[in-house]
Amino acid sequence: MSYAPDQKLLEVLLDSWERNNTILLNLLRALPERGLEARAMEGSPSVAELFTHIHYVRLAFVFEDAPEFAIELPTEEWVAESDPDRIAQMLNDSARAVRDAVKSRLETGRDMNLHYDHPILLLQHMLWHEGYHHGQIKLALKLAGRSITDEEAGPITWGVWMRKK
Repeated sequence: MSYAPDQKLLEVLLDSWERNNTILLNLLRALPERGLEARAMEGSPSVAELFTHIHYVRLAFVFEDAPEFAIELPTEEWVAESDPDRIAQMLNDSARAVRDAVKSRLETGRDMNLHYDHPILLLQHMLWHEGYHHGQIKLALKLAGRSITDEEAGPITWGVWMRKK
């Protein structure tokens, strides 16, 4: 199938993906002390585990749908990583893999190998998935008594989405 993407539209789509990753990194950096340990309830994933799950899911779908862009898949999906810098590096690495896979498949007109009728749907799936977990992270922080206020969260989330370049 030929996708022949409009270059400007492709840039905007990839920018939305980069903004999404920036928002996750901003949330990670805004976590209060011991925020990575917070859980919505006993037995639910910690904030750290939610971030590492996001990283894992990105890489799993790239591996399945555009393996030429795959990077090493972690052996575990839900890891209680305690180093925010390590989590940030993981998120940046997996965001780059998703970006490169979608960009290449669009530019070359190649279908995804396993899922999705169009490469942009991978990007949309990741955005939806990560927005869902972003909400879970904020809820876990709130229930653990470590919430981030709307005044703190607004500029680092909605402000990133709505800013003009």
